[in-house]
Amino acid sequence: MIQITPAAQAAIRGAIEGSGQPVVGLRLMVQSGGCAGLKYGMSLELKEAADDVVVEADGVRVLIDPQSGEHLKGATIDFVTSIEGTGFVFDNPNAKGGCGCGKSFC
Repeated sequence: MIQITPAAQAAIRGAIEGSGQPVVGLRLMVQSGGCAGLKYGMSLELKEAADDVVVEADGVRVLIDPQSGEHLKGATIDFVTSIEGTGFVFDNPNAKGGCGCGKSFC
C-alpha cells in the first residue's frame, strides 16, 4: 500500500519510543483542509481500529483507515532534514496537485 523510507522509519520509531505510553503505531490519515483541499495528518495511537490497514516496515507500524487508504495507495513517506525544515515528506502518485508547503494536496 505505502512505502516507508528508512529515514521515516527511524523518525516514527523515535516518536513512538519517546511517547512514554504503550503506542501501537503511527496513524497516517488524509483529512479535508489545507490550501489544496486535502491534508496529511499523523498521530500516535494507543489502539488499533478493526478496519485499519496496518503497514509494517522494520518493526514500525503505520495504521491507515480505509478512507485515507484510498488517497495513499502507492505513496512513499520520507523524513528529511534540510535548510527549509525538518519533517515528513509525501510522494503521492494520487495527488493531482499540491501547494508550496508540501502538506496539502488535491
